[in-house]
Parts: sequence; C-alpha cells; structure tokens
Amino acid sequence: MNWLIRCLSVLLLTALSTSALSAEKVRLSLFSWPGYGFWFIAQEKNLAPDLDLEIAIIEDPYESFGLMSADALDVTSSTAEYAPIAADKGVPVKMVTYTNPSYGTDKIVLAPGIETAEDLKGKSVAVLEGGLTQIFMGKWLEANGVGINEVQFTNLIMDDAVGALVGGNVAAAEFWEPFGSQALAALPDATVAATSEEPGWIETALLGDAMYMSDAFLSEKPETAAKVMQAYFDAVDFWKANPTEANQIIAKGLNFPVADVEKVLGTNGEIYKGGIWIFDKAEAAKYMGLMPGELPLGLPNGQITNHWETITDWWLKFGLVDDRHPMESGIDMAPLKTIL
Repeated sequence: MNWLIRCLSVLLLTALSTSALSAEKVRLSLFSWPGYGFWFIAQEKNLAPDLDLEIAIIEDPYESFGLMSADALDVTSSTAEYAPIAADKGVPVKMVTYTNPSYGTDKIVLAPGIETAEDLKGKSVAVLEGGLTQIFMGKWLEANGVGINEVQFTNLIMDDAVGALVGGNVAAAEFWEPFGSQALAALPDATVAATSEEPGWIETALLGDAMYMSDAFLSEKPETAAKVMQAYFDAVDFWKANPTEANQIIAKGLNFPVADVEKVLGTNGEIYKGGIWIFDKAEAAKYMGLMPGELPLGLPNGQITNHWETITDWWLKFGLVDDRHPMESGIDMAPLKTIL
C-alpha cells in the first residue's frame, strides 16, 4: 500500500510539473494601483491554468508602452487615454478593452493658500503628462476661466506628486486614491477643488482605465490574447463574489494596506461611489459597443466612440498628437469579441 501511495504521488508531482512547464508565459505590467490588481487574483487563483502570468510593477506607463514596442511585454493595464497617442505616433500598441470608470477616486487638491483656479495662474501643477490626470486638470481649469497655457504642468507620478505638494513645489495636483487621501492627511489645510464623483464624469466615463496589448501579441497569439482577457474578467467575477479575500490578494500583490485597496474598490464587490466602478465582461462589452443593453448610472452603450473623440480633442489641444485618427487605428476589440 505504501508503495502504491508513493507511486501515485510521484505520478501526480510529475503531472503538475509538466503542466507548469508547458504553461505559456504572458508578460504583464501594471503600476501600483488597486484598480489593476485583478491580475494578482488571476495569478493566485490559477484562473488560466495553461498560462504563466508574469506580472511586473512598472510605475511609469510610458515605460510599459516602450517595452511593448520592443516586444519585451505583451499586456499592460493603464489609464484609458493612450490609444490616440499610439495611433498618431505609430506605436505598435492597441487598447483592447475599457475596464473601469472613475467614480470619485480622482481629485484635484489645492495647496494651502490656494483657493481658486485663478490663484494657480503662473504656478506649477502636478499631473501625469500624457495621462488622464492632465485632461482632468485641464478641463477643471478651463471650466473655471483659466487656460491650460496659464499654468505650468509638472510631470510626476503619484508618490512624487504627494511629495511635491507637501513640500510646496507645486500649487495643486491631481491624484487618484489612496494618494489623494495621503496628501490631504499630510496637509490638513489643503482643499479638494474637484472630484470624479461630481455629475458629468461617470456619465461619460472620461476618467478610467483600460487594458492594452502589443500588436505583435495580438497578431501572433490571438488565442492567447483572448485567454488573457478571459482570465482578467474571471478575476473580476471572483472579486465580485469574494470581495474580502480578493482585496487581500490585491493588497498583498501591491504591498498596500488592505484599507488603501478598499478606498478604491470598496468592500462589497459592487459599484463604489468614491472609488471606481469595475466592469465585468458584459459591462465592458456594452461600453465598447459589442453587446446591446443599458449600463447603470446613465452611461451610454458604445460610449467608447465618444471617449476616443474627446481624448483626441484634448491631445490635439495639448499638442501631444498631430492628427485625428479613426478609432480602429488605436483599438482592437478582437479579444473581447472572441470571449463573448
């Protein structure tokens, strides 16, 4: 009997080892933010057994896009504004799906002594240039009578932006959680000038996140690309059903306190006002115009088309693109169509 048990154990270990060795490697990246942490769930829960998800944390999204161009990275999660830039500059990267709109996690914070947009004229404001934070700041400035050429945009990632605001090097900054709360805790006299919880933002989903894949990955491994996307949405489903455990997995993957993850995702697996709204596969398909039906909170079906045009308008205004391009030049919906 002991001999039989030992033989079965050896056979089982051999099978597991063979499976692990045969799993196809997929190179993923994200920057340190809970909204991208679903990849850690897919990895830990082995939601794609035939894929080896190799996850790297890269804080500068443009570094990830550069690695994708060099065929050193397959997939990245980042904010949903890069596709028009990639199309204009000939970067071999495509958005493949929108993943979540901001519903309060983004905020513009003014340094102590700054009370209005007018007070920012001639001063530095911290944003991630070429990112949605720059567009949010630009829209807020213009809505309050200040042109984008009347302030100095300072390009900083979130950690550095907190330090710059606290240190008095910038007069305002755009943050997403948990960095906005960190800045406010460090500067009790700072004020919040605008948040993505206000009317007009969730209905357009202008501020939000997306998944990107390299052209090489999409063209050479279309079946794998679809499997990767399915693994992501399976992780979302796991989070919806098991939010406490899932948030702990994300916190461990990011080396964040669980409380910071909850500031972004909430605690019950549902749409979180004050944080973000995580799309499941059907919601993403409706947003991308691939499936009929209504979305909650007044968000139109097929809103990606308007999103593309609005982002392009702003990149033309900021001088980050030279021309307007058709949406199909920067977005590839083939993986999402496949898994539907």
